[in-house]
Amino acid sequence: MRHGDADLPTLVVLISGNGSNLQAIIDAIAHGSLAARIAAVISNEPDAGGLERARRAGIPTRVVCHRDHAGRSEFDRALAVEIEGFAPDLLVLAGFMRILGADFVRRYPGRILNIHPALLPRFRGTDTHRRALEAGVAEHGASVHVVTEELDAGPVIRQARVPVLPDDDPDTLAARVLAEEHRLYPAAIAEYLSRLSVAPTASQQD
Repeated sequence: MRHGDADLPTLVVLISGNGSNLQAIIDAIAHGSLAARIAAVISNEPDAGGLERARRAGIPTRVVCHRDHAGRSEFDRALAVEIEGFAPDLLVLAGFMRILGADFVRRYPGRILNIHPALLPRFRGTDTHRRALEAGVAEHGASVHVVTEELDAGPVIRQARVPVLPDDDPDTLAARVLAEEHRLYPAAIAEYLSRLSVAPTASQQD
């Protein structure tokens, strides 16, 4: 007998854009490969396409626009207020294009995950696909890591690798990496929840 959603660990997903990784997480939950519940999707962009994905899935949405706040600290505080209303077990950054300040990260120690489009520790920061091509690497990929106060420097949970092809440009390489991200992120979330001991037991899922 399957227990209700109240038995499942809760996620709050933060997005800024189209939300394709959010959709991969929604689909993994629907297919039973990720035992979790998305309590809310929060965006810093009012027009983010991922908000509509969440609404179609019946997930509550909130917008905390960074442009409405005087600086990072004020934005971070407003964001934390919205998050706390949902009491999540884990925060999941899925294409969230704001750097979170140290005070925010310290509110959720070991409870924020991010997916980065590179094989960390290489190519931290932005424009990873162009930088990978310029570096002449033979393979590229994506990493799911725990968010710490240092940008893209937290412990890596899982990685996915793709070959770099001779005719690749940043767009073709990005598309190949993104396809892997959609498989990688739900699996990494499931693995990390089990480490946090908030994943439901087998008896709870029966």
